[in-house]
Amino acid sequence: MTLTAADVVVPLKDYARRFHAQAGPRHHVGSPLGAWLLLALCSPASEGENTNILNALLGTESGSAADLAAVLLADPHPLVPVAAGSWYHEPAGETLSHWLAGLPPQVDRGPLPGQAELDAWASRHTGGLIERFPLNDPSIWLLVATAIATKVSWERPFDLVPAAALGPSSPWAGVLHQVLQTPDGPGHQQFVAATDVAGDVAVHTARARGGLQVTSVAAARGVPEADVIAAAYDLAPALATGGPVTRRSLFDLPLGEGPLWAISERTGPVKGVSGRQERCSAALPAWSARSSHDLAAPGLGFAEAMAALAPGDPWQAGQSAMARYGRVGFEAAAVSAAAAAMAMTTPRQGLIRTAGLRFGHPYAVVAVTVDPGGRPGAGGPGPWHGLPVFSAWVADPQDAGQA
Repeated sequence: MTLTAADVVVPLKDYARRFHAQAGPRHHVGSPLGAWLLLALCSPASEGENTNILNALLGTESGSAADLAAVLLADPHPLVPVAAGSWYHEPAGETLSHWLAGLPPQVDRGPLPGQAELDAWASRHTGGLIERFPLNDPSIWLLVATAIATKVSWERPFDLVPAAALGPSSPWAGVLHQVLQTPDGPGHQQFVAATDVAGDVAVHTARARGGLQVTSVAAARGVPEADVIAAAYDLAPALATGGPVTRRSLFDLPLGEGPLWAISERTGPVKGVSGRQERCSAALPAWSARSSHDLAAPGLGFAEAMAALAPGDPWQAGQSAMARYGRVGFEAAAVSAAAAAMAMTTPRQGLIRTAGLRFGHPYAVVAVTVDPGGRPGAGGPGPWHGLPVFSAWVADPQDAGQA
């Protein structure tokens, strides 16, 4: 049975926790999916205990993970081009030759290119967003890589407001001049959610044209970064696929100012028989990031994968990633490599409770692909539906401009 995104959202969340733990609380962006795909492509060569470790890290049997990687490469999401490559000087031994022969046909392969050719490959497959291939060592004889990218425009651009909208307790309100404010109308949703790992959180999702949603999640100060990212990895796919999300009623929360939201109440015309209505808006900063990640760190699986492909040889693994989040859209890219060396009724008077959500201190962001109908004739969701493709920890915001 062919795996789909729904089968790997949970293991990918676990892998993302490991991935982001290596970066810690610093401002950064990356693609745990890009690293997971690379590991999935490398894993079929493993044996014994290394296979057991990789199966646990991938969240499925390594052959099934490799099959999903092949499906995603063969049927990429229209907004998220993905590519893979494997290059080498001389295939040595039966294990490596067998592994190379089993790679999906979409994987570029051939003699090991020079740095200029590798840089061109990274740039070509990320629309110029990554210009430098992450590994550079003249002693490399085997190289495996994945590239993933997106560049999208919001269905409805943000408005711009003074940074004071982040709230008086935000350390960023006194540094920034302008931030993003959700506009009226479709394309954005914002609410307060209850989560198991991070408590009550502020949630905002911006929808891009064509099938990508970017969800931001802010928790109370003091909640560990790993738990906020885990909450974001629960919420973002659920919002993309119509899964369960526990939304908190503003009428169950106290009125007044807080670091994550300010809740007020007034009397006015409302819709519905309850006589109560809730409204939310969100203010959040623009941001961008460029990051390098050491995929050779313990717990990410590349030591076990490379032990089979290049037994006894020095090896390295890394990822270069970037992202920009602004008024009109979002773009992100990552290149990963391993080498040996979201009823109208008659208005009536009632209570209206309004919340202004504030993303005024470090928070998590997860971008998820949406593909509910699949490709023509598919008759159901495609393999990318609900798949987290990029994630970030926003700790160094920027002034929001027109772009």
